[in-house]
Amino acid sequence: MHIPKKILFITGSINQTSQMHQIAQQLPEYDCWFSQIFADSPLVNWVIENTTWADRTVLAGQFRRNSETYCAEHGLQMDYKAQKNRYDLVVYCSDLIIPDRMLQTKTLWVQEGMIDECTTISKWVKKLHLPPYLAIGTSLNGTSNICDVYCAASEGYKGYFSDMGTQAHKIMVTGMPNFDNCEKFVDNTLDMKNYVLVTTSDIRECYRPDDRVGFIKRCVEIANGRPLVFKLHPNEIFERAIAEIKENTPEGTFIYTNGNVNHMIANCDELITQYSTLVYVGIALGKKVHSYFDVEDLKRLAPIQNGGTSAQNIARVCRDFLEFNGKKEDFTKQYQYHATPIIKPSLCEIA
Repeated sequence: MHIPKKILFITGSINQTSQMHQIAQQLPEYDCWFSQIFADSPLVNWVIENTTWADRTVLAGQFRRNSETYCAEHGLQMDYKAQKNRYDLVVYCSDLIIPDRMLQTKTLWVQEGMIDECTTISKWVKKLHLPPYLAIGTSLNGTSNICDVYCAASEGYKGYFSDMGTQAHKIMVTGMPNFDNCEKFVDNTLDMKNYVLVTTSDIRECYRPDDRVGFIKRCVEIANGRPLVFKLHPNEIFERAIAEIKENTPEGTFIYTNGNVNHMIANCDELITQYSTLVYVGIALGKKVHSYFDVEDLKRLAPIQNGGTSAQNIARVCRDFLEFNGKKEDFTKQYQYHATPIIKPSLCEIA
């Protein structure tokens, strides 16, 4: 009797979870399981279980609840903390926290979004070889070199991860599910048109400083009398954010806490972001964009637009890695990766 190999997909935010689901759907011949990201560190687990400090991170709080609800609604097999099975491959959405016991098997990392700016704290954490999660945020995600294989959104990001410490031969440019076919968002039923859209970030909720009032006033200046629409990050404290926007914007400004933000971007005239992966949707659709990051750098890093084949590309790497019979450390040294051909250029390339 043939027993299929087992894959554990590590989830976090809904974006991370849905991307993992898409990859698993391309691997029907394997036994796929899902777990919210977890740690084996007694200190980290004590913080999760006895304080609220981790509730605004993907380790706990609404992130874990939303992810596990998604998995349950889609009938996905769940194995929190990998207690039920031994796995042949673990697919990570973050390499900031990886228990030592999980490194005994094959590991593959998938980029799920924008990487936070590298701060002074990040540099010291890296220099002192401290646990990368101590940098706070995602600034060191993808840079630990700890996984066997890394799947990046673009050549630009491959260069970034390599410069930050992950060996280049480990990094495959597969594209990034959820951000690899932005053209499809243009076909939508939203009534709103011709406005300036602001997508905020959960900077304060992640314990970093944010001059939110100054940012709002800058958004009003950019809009220059045009209709202004705010879409809040789902991890924000809505009451505080809404009060600040109402106090510092013209009457008639729209504020949304839910809704399809990709469709909102497709219909806007101009996009304003803070630290948000959504800026890449605007870039792919040829919008004028604003960000706390340098926009020219973002255009260099922008995820490849491959018609929605990133999950298929990543699944192919997973399959080839699973069936590789040599030492796992040798896989990327001899592997010849070939992506699905890009059929169409992005809209910004057309522009």
